[in-house]
Amino acid sequence: MRTIDIVLHSAAHISTLVNITNRYPFIIQLRQGRYVVDGKSILGVCSLEHSKPIILEAYSDHCDALMDDLQPLLY
Repeated sequence: MRTIDIVLHSAAHISTLVNITNRYPFIIQLRQGRYVVDGKSILGVCSLEHSKPIILEAYSDHCDALMDDLQPLLY
């Protein structure tokens, strides 16, 4: 499992995140406080508070390509 902090400032960032995460076959979750949502669900991502950092958890040992794709969204 890999964990990184991301920040989503706009609807475009949300859309970009969901498009990126849907390219990968492994489980990707977003965590904020006690809330955990599916990182591939636009509704789940929209339900989080976007003024605070969000923890992205990728459940794979081989997720270097995902980390490269997420560079613009890193906190």
